[in-house]
Amino acid sequence: MTVRRGDRAPVPIREHMAIDVSPGPIRPIAQISAYFPHPGLEGMLTTRDRMRGQGPTTVPPGTGEGEAADGYDSDENTSLGTLEFDILYDPESCTLGCTILRAKGLKPMDFNGLADPYVKLHLLPGACKANKLKTRTQHNTLNPVWNEALIYNGITAEDMARKTLRISVCDEDKLTHNEFIGETRVPLRRLRPGQKKHFNLCLERQQPLASPSSMTAALRGISCYLRELEPSAGWALEERGRILLALMYSSERHGLLVSILRCAHLAAMDVCGYSDPYVKTYLRPDVEKKSKHKTTVKKKTLNPEYNEDFFYEIEQSELGHKSLEITVWDYDIGKSNDFIGGVTLGLGASGECRQHWLSCLQTPDCRLEHWHTLTNELPESSTFGP
Repeated sequence: MTVRRGDRAPVPIREHMAIDVSPGPIRPIAQISAYFPHPGLEGMLTTRDRMRGQGPTTVPPGTGEGEAADGYDSDENTSLGTLEFDILYDPESCTLGCTILRAKGLKPMDFNGLADPYVKLHLLPGACKANKLKTRTQHNTLNPVWNEALIYNGITAEDMARKTLRISVCDEDKLTHNEFIGETRVPLRRLRPGQKKHFNLCLERQQPLASPSSMTAALRGISCYLRELEPSAGWALEERGRILLALMYSSERHGLLVSILRCAHLAAMDVCGYSDPYVKTYLRPDVEKKSKHKTTVKKKTLNPEYNEDFFYEIEQSELGHKSLEITVWDYDIGKSNDFIGGVTLGLGASGECRQHWLSCLQTPDCRLEHWHTLTNELPESSTFGP
């Protein structure tokens, strides 16, 4: 189209629409991070300025109200809240109890500005489903109150010296994956046996492993990793869980009473992340293979409780030449049962396994309970078949 001199050129329709629809500067969309203050940052837009499209308000440093009002940062620097809890270790029963009391000021995770928080516990190193404990979920709150006790069984003095309790707060979401809010970690070596300790700690973020910028940083990271593994380097066998046994030689009945009480933190053998465990006992040597006893099967659990007793009629003098073999198996229908772990007690054993057996021989008519660590070593007599 030809435009004569002195005539005004027509405005294209796209430019005309842009001018009519968006006169003046474009107003930024308010981000959720704009509602969380971060003191110490200057020249940022306040929430009201963002909504009105005004420029930044500069407040001189040192004015407390201004720093709190106009300093806003991204969600990465937002306060995650605090968690209050108690921890008590009982060395006699080998139990570690953690009472989750309450949380305050949790970070909002849902569209309504609230969250559905719950707390889960793990023992490190070796976090898995077997040592995960979880509270109930409190809905639509940033200040939940649980007052819920979570208990670990089979925690030995060695565990207290080398393990750390990780306490995580998460947001339950039924439509998508649950979201992580924050965590705190307590080294168990800092606890005094038999004394309850109260904690009120700020939640922290999971700190990802930063990419090393140089070979020196990489070597330093590898060194820290190897140093963390040093306490478990002496373990030649893989730990597969714990079992609580009670032994008593009855002088009246002239026999050994073996009580299978419970197991804890068993290895998961099924695809569902659980096992169907049962326990077998043998008194070796057993030429006629008549000393086998089996407990009932507990379905879908890694912390089964049995409380079943087995009796072996035998003279006390003969027990010095015998050993008690305990194995834990995962029951499967239509195929061979899976071996979870085992332990052998006797004078030929070492450490606590030998001491437990020796104490039983030296103190008849006295019931002695003790936790034992299961390993992945398959005893010889297990070839008898599950």
